[in-house]
Amino acid sequence: MPGGGPPTRPPGHPAAGYVSAEVTRRGPAGPPVRVAGVSYSGPHSDPFDPFDPFGPSDPRRPSDSSDAWGSDRPRRSRLRRPLTVALAALVPGALLGWLAYEALGGTGSGGNGGAGGARAGAGVSASAPGTAPAGGDDRPGTLSAPPSGAVAPLTGKVVVIDPGHNPANVRHTAEIGRQVDIGTNRKECDTTGTSTNSGYSEAEFTLDVAHRLRTLLEGQGATVKLTQDGDRPFGPCVDERARIGNAAHADAVVSIHADGSAEGDRGFHVILPAAVHAGAADTRAVVGPSKELGKLIANDFARSTGTSPSNYVGDGTGLVTRRDLGGLNLSTVPKVFIECGNMRDSNDAALLTSGAWRQKAAQGMSEGIVSFLHGS
Repeated sequence: MPGGGPPTRPPGHPAAGYVSAEVTRRGPAGPPVRVAGVSYSGPHSDPFDPFDPFGPSDPRRPSDSSDAWGSDRPRRSRLRRPLTVALAALVPGALLGWLAYEALGGTGSGGNGGAGGARAGAGVSASAPGTAPAGGDDRPGTLSAPPSGAVAPLTGKVVVIDPGHNPANVRHTAEIGRQVDIGTNRKECDTTGTSTNSGYSEAEFTLDVAHRLRTLLEGQGATVKLTQDGDRPFGPCVDERARIGNAAHADAVVSIHADGSAEGDRGFHVILPAAVHAGAADTRAVVGPSKELGKLIANDFARSTGTSPSNYVGDGTGLVTRRDLGGLNLSTVPKVFIECGNMRDSNDAALLTSGAWRQKAAQGMSEGIVSFLHGS
């Protein structure tokens, strides 16, 4: 109603009133009639004409062609009352439905107050497997998942990720300093690794990239295992790291590291196993596939990160072959190391400490591994 209040009664006419939970105004005798939660009390039972002073059977009632005041008025349609009753019943119901809809947050496609909105806002991040890479500073992303019902490209493949060192190694120098057999000679169990000049450790870096890489590979259907997840007091030792990959019958193993060379030494390099046959070491069967894995990772890593191969080892190829690393010598499955950059160079350090760059690094490794496993 435009005025916002109850209808007014023409002067001199009998009083009629509405009865509701809030206000009660009663007029002359007449049974109250309940309509959509509002009762009307007046001289007759028509709740839709409260100012008509005559009842339906009152002999004083004028003909339908004129009203009580002598003015002509059109004949009331027989459909008026049922239509009005229907509207009176539907409008409160619709209002209650709308209020319930708003209280539940609607469909969730608009604001963030409803459950649907909360699900939509959660996305990314929590970057669940099967979504596009987040690319943000701190959130691992995933490769696009295959369509529903399709077989993921790496289903049935096993990848072992070896995050170099361990953040807790610094508190267990005696334990990690003991010697272990690496086939060609004996070497310390593990080391603390290096760090940037500002104190960002290699162990923190490798674990972060390992988590990102794991998410990417799992998004492609691979079974992924880590040699350590920051859940051990130290290590594992280099010989145990090799055994973990062997026991998993891994289709590929990647050991993630960052170098600690001099300022000005920049770039990444991938370390390949040499052909070793001594003591417990026999890499002859895996040298070829490891080299193929290393080449693919180097190519995709360079493309994804935009960084260049090392300018201090590898003659610009980004590939180096070594026979003094227990993790490679004792491996019976295809395995490579990757030194992602030089933590002691200020320019490389700026990249290694960037979450966005670490995401690109993981992306490049993942693409190289996927290419290798597709061809294996």
